[in-house]
Amino acid sequence: QVQLVESGGGSARAGGSLRLSCALSRYTYSTYCMGWYRQAPGKKPEGVASIYTPDGNTFYADSVKGRFSISHDKAKNTLYLQMDSLKSEDTAMYYCATDPLDLQCGVSSEWNAWGQGTQVTVSS
Repeated sequence: QVQLVESGGGSARAGGSLRLSCALSRYTYSTYCMGWYRQAPGKKPEGVASIYTPDGNTFYADSVKGRFSISHDKAKNTLYLQMDSLKSEDTAMYYCATDPLDLQCGVSSEWNAWGQGTQVTVSS
């Protein structure tokens, strides 16, 4: 089973930036699709962004399009989420994930593996 470890969360002011990182323990066919989702208190999980690493194709939720950027460093097998122009509604626990249940890569994917999460808090 792949292990995922997130880092980089914290607090920021509205309009500010944060970068999340996620180190994955292995890179195989099942982990080619990687993504980030978030969950705010009392709300359902929301897909934020995904990337199909063999070709770099990316997918974003409408709520973050133009503000967030997902990327993957193959040499380090580390997934990133650059978050700019942060808004208070971005406040949530953020999780990195991989190995989509239905083998399809998209922002709404459901996952077989995910990390422990990292908190992002944006104050206005």
